[in-house]
Amino acid sequence: MSRQIITGLDIGTASLRVVVCEYKNGDNFPTVLALVKKNSRGLRRGYVINAEETLESVRVALADAERITKLKIKKVVLGIGGATLESKLIDGSVSVSRPDAEINSLEITRAMESAEATLPDATNRNIIHRLPISFKLDNKKVLGRVEGLRGNKLEVKTLFVTCSSQHLRDLIKVVEEAGIIVDDIVASPLAASYAVLSKLQKVSGCVLVNIGSQTTSIAVFEENLPISIQVFPLGSTDITNDIALGFRIPLEDAERVKRGEAEGTIAKKKLDDIIHARLSDIFEYVEGHLKKIGCSGLLPAGVVITGGGSGIGNIEELAKNYFKLPAKISSPEIATNSKNQIKESVWSVAYGLCLYDIDEDNEKGGMQKSHHTPMVFSVVKNIFRELWP
Repeated sequence: MSRQIITGLDIGTASLRVVVCEYKNGDNFPTVLALVKKNSRGLRRGYVINAEETLESVRVALADAERITKLKIKKVVLGIGGATLESKLIDGSVSVSRPDAEINSLEITRAMESAEATLPDATNRNIIHRLPISFKLDNKKVLGRVEGLRGNKLEVKTLFVTCSSQHLRDLIKVVEEAGIIVDDIVASPLAASYAVLSKLQKVSGCVLVNIGSQTTSIAVFEENLPISIQVFPLGSTDITNDIALGFRIPLEDAERVKRGEAEGTIAKKKLDDIIHARLSDIFEYVEGHLKKIGCSGLLPAGVVITGGGSGIGNIEELAKNYFKLPAKISSPEIATNSKNQIKESVWSVAYGLCLYDIDEDNEKGGMQKSHHTPMVFSVVKNIFRELWP
């Protein structure tokens, strides 16, 4: 019997991460077979600027993963992030065409297509995910499943996650030139949520803040569904740059100071002020978006912080004070059932990509899909058709 191997590929601006997992029937979570981290080259704020350098980074990382696992990696689940990733909530509606007026998947698809037809600023962008968030039938909100109900007018609020067509095309091309099939594409903030958020947090309402090197991404959840995904052009590298300027030290030394490896050599209050100022800039982006979507101060499960910038200074306390919400750094132990335990939350996207792929293929305990899920993730083939005629 063939082994079910899943490989998540997270191509970040500063680091490229590969997680190889194996899923066995009966397991709630996969076993981690390999963790590979390499420096990324040829990217800026998440998008490719030098394809040859990025290709070499991908090849080296995948070769290491194959060496560790003694397996040939043929396909990956690819995370897509970067400054061009964003989402929009759009309303659509249709008259029910079936003679018995019963709602089925076709009627839902038609309603979502009517929403997509009004999606603004769609030129040069590709849809990564389409997710129905809520339904109305004959002007009444539907609680639970809409399939099987009867009515005359179906309305749907759909979340569309999009990114730059060029950005997506460049990333896919790099991976394919490395001899690897892109089996699926997932928005990185959504992938990270699979690894670090509990169902209770998603149901109650929370925002996952992933602070990367040059970008910060967020995913906002309510009632166990993502209602907004956004990326902002600030990250932990901006803090490093501020420290280098503030203390007039080389970038390498500034990075060590930021990580707390050079305490006692610089003025702590000045360092705290520099870090707090830049983190406040990042939080200002997040808070501005929460206000825009009507969620400011209204997320009971609060702020969950992950990514490479999550360990900077007293970020947890600063987030609590800034957002006036509960705040916590995500648990670093996000894969504990194998010898390759993941001890750092910077792996959340790559590992989450593996969990996502299992969740799509297997409805099982601990990772069951919502009844909306098939329409969310059945878009990868359409993406390829849109990118290449």
